[in-house]
Amino acid sequence: MKSQINTSIQNSVSTFQEKEISFSVQGMTCASCVRNVERAIKNIDGVKYVSVNLATEKAIVIADEKVTIEDIEKAVEGIGYKVSRETPTENLIEKRFKEAKKDLIISLIITIPLMIIMIFHMSGFHIPYMVFIELVGGGIVLFYPGRKTLKSAWIALSHFHTNMDTLVSIGALSSWFTTILVIFEIKIQSFGSISAMLVTLNILGKYIESRMKYKASKDIQALIALKVEKANVLIDNEIVELPVDAVKIGDKILIRKGEKVPVDGVIIEGKATIDESMVTGESLPVFKTVGDQVISGTIIESGVLKVEVQKIGEDLFINQMIKLIEEAQSSKVPIQAFADRITIYFIPIVFSLAFLSGFFRFFNYETFQPFLVRMSNILPWVLVDAGPFSTALFSFIATLVIACPCALGLATPMALLSASGAAAKRGLIIKNGEAIQMAKNIDVVLFDKTGTITEGRPSVVWHNLDEETLMVVANIEENSTHPLANSIIEYVKNNYQLKNIENINLEEVEEISGLGIFGTYRGDSYFIGKPKDFSRYQKFLQLGETIVEVSINDHLRGYIRIADKIKPNAINTIYELKNMNIKPILVTGDNEVTARIVAEQVGVDEFWANVSPSEKVGIVRKYQIEGKRVCMVGDGINDAAALKASEIGVAIGTGTDLAIESADIIIIQGEISKIIDAIEISKITFQKIKQNLFWAFFYNVIMIPLAMMGIMHPVISEIAMFISSINVILNSTTIEKKLQKKRDNHEIYL
Repeated sequence: MKSQINTSIQNSVSTFQEKEISFSVQGMTCASCVRNVERAIKNIDGVKYVSVNLATEKAIVIADEKVTIEDIEKAVEGIGYKVSRETPTENLIEKRFKEAKKDLIISLIITIPLMIIMIFHMSGFHIPYMVFIELVGGGIVLFYPGRKTLKSAWIALSHFHTNMDTLVSIGALSSWFTTILVIFEIKIQSFGSISAMLVTLNILGKYIESRMKYKASKDIQALIALKVEKANVLIDNEIVELPVDAVKIGDKILIRKGEKVPVDGVIIEGKATIDESMVTGESLPVFKTVGDQVISGTIIESGVLKVEVQKIGEDLFINQMIKLIEEAQSSKVPIQAFADRITIYFIPIVFSLAFLSGFFRFFNYETFQPFLVRMSNILPWVLVDAGPFSTALFSFIATLVIACPCALGLATPMALLSASGAAAKRGLIIKNGEAIQMAKNIDVVLFDKTGTITEGRPSVVWHNLDEETLMVVANIEENSTHPLANSIIEYVKNNYQLKNIENINLEEVEEISGLGIFGTYRGDSYFIGKPKDFSRYQKFLQLGETIVEVSINDHLRGYIRIADKIKPNAINTIYELKNMNIKPILVTGDNEVTARIVAEQVGVDEFWANVSPSEKVGIVRKYQIEGKRVCMVGDGINDAAALKASEIGVAIGTGTDLAIESADIIIIQGEISKIIDAIEISKITFQKIKQNLFWAFFYNVIMIPLAMMGIMHPVISEIAMFISSINVILNSTTIEKKLQKKRDNHEIYL
């Protein structure tokens, strides 16, 4: 069963009085910023759901029709951030990346020599005018490359809240001001070099983060680059080059060797080898001919095709894929709520601890002195006779520096961003963060048969109908959406004259889901659908064939035998799920005999046959009541309800739009083996998130008390904080490598 958040999204989308608003938020630097933005938007009357992602700067709001983007802008700008109605473009992301790189270079050029000089000075080598060197060097780093950090902190404080930059800024400013106090001959230790180091390491963390964002935007741009600007449209048997935006559904276009497919459509003439690697993740080219679908953005390696346009504009596969990936990168996983709740209290607690540490050090200097003397024999940087004020300031600055929880804010969004990229490379679109967290816990996978376990393109292998009856049947079936109908139509088109179909005028047609289709022709009532008695067809059913009966005026006229091939990777997928202690189950509207044959062929031990769409939902509920977490895999309209009812809905990308809209995970092409990838990505990603959160919390729990006791030098504190943040970012980037390693070691057997 879906979580309250996911249910809220689905209900909102399905209610016509509510709408989804997407935009970007500029100026955020940490999880506290995200929390403040979300809280400000939630306070708007009529807002139902808010999701703001730090890593991508993207936000999604679901609200009543009365809520406008202007209302959101006012609320967000009221707390010091900026709303952009356009998501960050590649140029903007690249610009920010280059700015971060420039700031880092300037900081390093000054900070590295400054730190070397400081180390020599602390080691007993007297450096002339050291305090002035620290004042100038630290000031340049603090107020030039560090200006954005100071600005972010000021915006937060001026709007009566805090963020991670608040800690960094106060720690850096406090360190730098010690040089001024020393210049005025106040007896304290100078920490001017610490301010430069603190700002530089903070900038380094932001540089790595911006680099990841830039890389993620490149992945999206790689998809955008697949879009084609022009199409060769056939008008009166002449080729006219038109902008893709001018192409209409039903137009005929010509695509030659080496060209990209400009729109989604069906091949009506020709055959070709097509490179679909950019949208399917598969490196081998695919051979396609008349009747096969072509996808926008793919490349014709050989051959020439005449294609009838089926989708244009936002409905194009490549455009839908870009949109879904962007939304996936903007989502959250439920565990992130835990980290967000911690940051609500973390910063004020750290300020309090830093102040109390300095306060008690100042007023109890003599009491703590013996302890510091003992620790100085172990840790050479511990201050022993610096005086009350210098010792108190030492503890205050060290506590602030070490507590900067950048790692905590990055733990989840960085892992999620990396996971969505790894999934996209494997032909998967994970539409929401909850699916990433839930997929690893699946107990049962329910598979639809047609189009999921089987190819979904069944073909007629035999029939005993006369030609006239077959023409009427084909004409009636043209009004059906069932895959079996297409097989009959294609059979007639390929074996008889097409004009015979077009000359038949039907009087009435009605399709009943799960039963068949009725039609009236010249006063006679035709029925094409399930047999009333399956016993007479046992020998065909045992071969895995499907029988379609044809009756005229309630009298059996004949039958059609149709076979649907098992997908090549279905058997291995079932085998691997069993190895993972996940129970695969076949759920189909087909008859029991056919269902049993298919189940036996792929190795499924349990199946449900003759199931209606509502009964599929009931089966999902049955296993959920038993305490099982259910994944439903399907591609048809009749699977949509079950996809929504299950914990994880997986739609085959070649299926119906309704199934895709109802799913949490989309397999771009029909390879169900991608389910294994989805589960493995879930396991690895959640493992990385837990590792990130553990190290972020462990680091703070250990280091903050040491800093408060005055035995952790601000330099060591800053190095520890930096290592913690970098560890989170680098750990998140290993998702792709770990997944590939599992494949190479055959831990994922496909």
